[in-house]
Amino acid sequence: MSNNEQNESAWKIPSLEEIEKQKATSSKPKTLFFKSKQSANATNQDSSTPHAVVTANNATTRAAQNKVINNIAQQNNKPNYRRTVGNTILVSPNQQKNPVLKFIRNVPYEPSESIKVDYVVGQTTGVIYLSLRYHRLYPTYIYDRLNSVKHLYVTRILLVYVDAENYHDAVREINRIAILSDFTLMLCWSLEEAGRYLESYKAFENTGADLIRERVENDYLAKMTDCLTNIRSVNKTDVLTLLSNFGSLKNVMEASTEELSLCPGFGEQKVKRIQRVWKQPFLINKKKA
Repeated sequence: MSNNEQNESAWKIPSLEEIEKQKATSSKPKTLFFKSKQSANATNQDSSTPHAVVTANNATTRAAQNKVINNIAQQNNKPNYRRTVGNTILVSPNQQKNPVLKFIRNVPYEPSESIKVDYVVGQTTGVIYLSLRYHRLYPTYIYDRLNSVKHLYVTRILLVYVDAENYHDAVREINRIAILSDFTLMLCWSLEEAGRYLESYKAFENTGADLIRERVENDYLAKMTDCLTNIRSVNKTDVLTLLSNFGSLKNVMEASTEELSLCPGFGEQKVKRIQRVWKQPFLINKKKA
């Protein structure tokens, strides 16, 4: 090769097409044929783990979670609600021969082997029955019985049949046991009375407290009557007399002895009792500093 040919090959200028082809080749992304070491190991482990082992691990995890949930529920000691069937009283098998059942006439009852109390008289109300004679023969029975159903039912009733003389000490001890076990103690002096208690609990199961709640009138006269009649010898007629003459409780409190004495039916003793009430301290048993 001559010197001229060598110089031409060394200083050869590429064409425009060659430049564009070289750019297109350099802009293509390089294909990675190798994964990292960690991803490759993870892939190998996943592919090598059998399906049965994975299923067993999932079952073990679920069992552990269920065990924790059950332990938390047991620690909460929430009442276990036992619901009755329809409008019937559920009776435990150990109460089938109790003569008190003869006096349950107005409400049907049926035996049930699934309850732990003696009688279920409401959706969340359970009753334990106890004879005082039986308690004297087996004094530890009621302790174990109340502890076994301590967290069952919202309303827990201990129905005691007082069928023995000199019952005061025994009833006092049973009352202490009922309070410590969070039971409501009900005493009855006959089997008929015990049957009526069971009937009443079931009959008034869905009745509110309005039946036994004190009714207080909202009008001014009723409130004034309820207030002033607490004073000794002051009756409803006296309240009407005071309101007609003075108009309000404030004016009655500010009235003088002479003004009160002018009212019909108000003698010297009644006036003194009324004025003594306004002068008494609000707290009767106030401690001295």
